[in-house]
Amino acid sequence: MSAAAEAKVRVAVVGTGEFGRNHARVYRELSGVELVGVYDQNPQRASAIAKEFQATVLQSLEELRGRADAVSVAVPTVGHADVACQLLEMGLDVLVEKPMAVDLAEADALLAGAKKNKRILQVGHVERFNPAVRAVEPILNRPLFFEVHRLGVFTPRSLDVDVIYDLMIHDLDILLALVKEPVTEVKAVGIPVLTDKVDIAHARLEFAGGAVANVTASRVSTERVRKMRFFQQHEYISLDYARRDALRIGVKKPGPEPEFAFEKLNAPAVEPLHAELEAFVEAVRTRKEPPTNGAAGRAALALAGRVMASIQEHAARVQPEALAARENSTT
Repeated sequence: MSAAAEAKVRVAVVGTGEFGRNHARVYRELSGVELVGVYDQNPQRASAIAKEFQATVLQSLEELRGRADAVSVAVPTVGHADVACQLLEMGLDVLVEKPMAVDLAEADALLAGAKKNKRILQVGHVERFNPAVRAVEPILNRPLFFEVHRLGVFTPRSLDVDVIYDLMIHDLDILLALVKEPVTEVKAVGIPVLTDKVDIAHARLEFAGGAVANVTASRVSTERVRKMRFFQQHEYISLDYARRDALRIGVKKPGPEPEFAFEKLNAPAVEPLHAELEAFVEAVRTRKEPPTNGAAGRAALALAGRVMASIQEHAARVQPEALAARENSTT
């Protein structure tokens, strides 16, 4: 093995909230990786994470120049483009958490920065690395109908974005990866419940080849559900993201007295974030595009924007009626 292949990849984490802490934890677990530092605008939080994972506290982003090869950006979404573009200009490879940016203009700035500086840009769509998703990829046979539920109980995390960009975007990314066709129609509805953002939403997507997906996302549910079901010729596939497994149910014998075959798909027991950061480090080493590259991140963001636009269009239609009903009830 050459010295270059043996050299450790030097990584850092910018943003030490819940996501950033987990990135630091996994980087410490990966072989061939050195966690050289963490940075956060809150020095106390950065110090706590640095102490926990034996890393250096960085006083500024500029300190990363020449010290790191690659960086995870886990700051709030509003800062993704600004921070990641700075790091790309400094010659660093970047993994930016999802959603990759606030809007498509910022996403395009990130893509341009990566291209100009010949840097790796990966987007943190961690569910793409879920063993359940990896298990179904080899058996795809033109699926035509998807039913997706991603429901969570309320937490104060990620309330700077609507639930479409917080939770549903995971499934939009996976659907685009599995179907590999343009989305031709989007119909969606969503409402705020506990915040001034959309907290629960449902979208119906239709793809160019005829596949249809019903996608529900909520951060105000009473239980945690992370499931996808899809149907393809003569079989039904069920994925459980939380359990990280997948079940294939096929028709063994059709007819009035059918028989079914049940097969638990081979899903390697690996933490999705571990697999995601391993893929990032591999991309840094080999200079090959990672699965969730900047283009994939932009596509998911664009589709999330279409879902949000449909929700706003629906709200504009129903709100005058709701206001009129309230006024009538008080007279």
